[in-house]
Amino acid sequence: MTTAFVFPGQGSQSPQIGVPWRAHPSWGVVEEASDSTGVDVGRLLCDADGDELLDTANAQLSTYVVSVMIGRALCAAGVEPQNVAGHSLGEYSALVAANALDGMDALKIVRKRGELMFDAGTRQPGTMAAIIGLERPDVEAVCRESSRAGEVVVVANVNSPGQIVVSGSIDAVGRACAAAQARGAKKTIPLNVSGAFHSPLVAGAQKDLVEYIKSFAIRDASVGVVCNADARIVAKKDEIVDALSRQLTSPVLWSDSMALLLASWGGPVLEVGPGKVLSGLLKRIDGARSVRTVGTAEELERSFADETA
Repeated sequence: MTTAFVFPGQGSQSPQIGVPWRAHPSWGVVEEASDSTGVDVGRLLCDADGDELLDTANAQLSTYVVSVMIGRALCAAGVEPQNVAGHSLGEYSALVAANALDGMDALKIVRKRGELMFDAGTRQPGTMAAIIGLERPDVEAVCRESSRAGEVVVVANVNSPGQIVVSGSIDAVGRACAAAQARGAKKTIPLNVSGAFHSPLVAGAQKDLVEYIKSFAIRDASVGVVCNADARIVAKKDEIVDALSRQLTSPVLWSDSMALLLASWGGPVLEVGPGKVLSGLLKRIDGARSVRTVGTAEELERSFADETA
């Protein structure tokens, strides 16, 4: 069976997301991750509470490891990706599924990424907020109106029609939310994050991350990877490095990326990892397409059984 895999990003983690997988053969990924990082990843996935998982490093580690574990389980069951994509952090899981990055190398990059993002938020405080009910041109106008000298706010995530995230200086994001409501936004939702990700405020973190990424072996991908930074399909090593070099400061063009994926792939789509965030967004982008979640061992078995029945 071939399908498209989409991998979630930070925010999809939740307590006990590893519990359904402890007895599954793919749990070996968790043990590898623990050995690689020195962190008891099994405890993090099974016993950590919500507050502990909100920490940027823990959120990224838990989401990444679960996603890669489930991706490995799918491949072992004969479910192979034809195309892959990942939302922000999820792009690393996608690159592992596309054989462009070794799973434990990507884990080290993810850990470094989380540390750099947290440090960037400490050095230059910022925040993010979701704006619901306005389209991108209006949100971009709101950002321009709300930016000041030394206080910037930009579009960070274009998730789906009517769901856009802004990122930037704390006061500028506050002004943008107020301006968006004045323009008719249904609501604005402050996000519990440690910095202004996908904005110029994390440029220092991006520079350091790129140097770290270049120390690892990156290969041509075995399948097409829809990259966040400019919503295009890449496969060559140089294209992948270029996409990752811009990812942290560029907006996540998820809606455009999914439109491209759906246009180039006519088959089913699986959300591979914890939660159902991407499935919800995909239904907003194209409600006619089949989208399934694979977040538990039970969902894996049901998905595979449905395709082979």
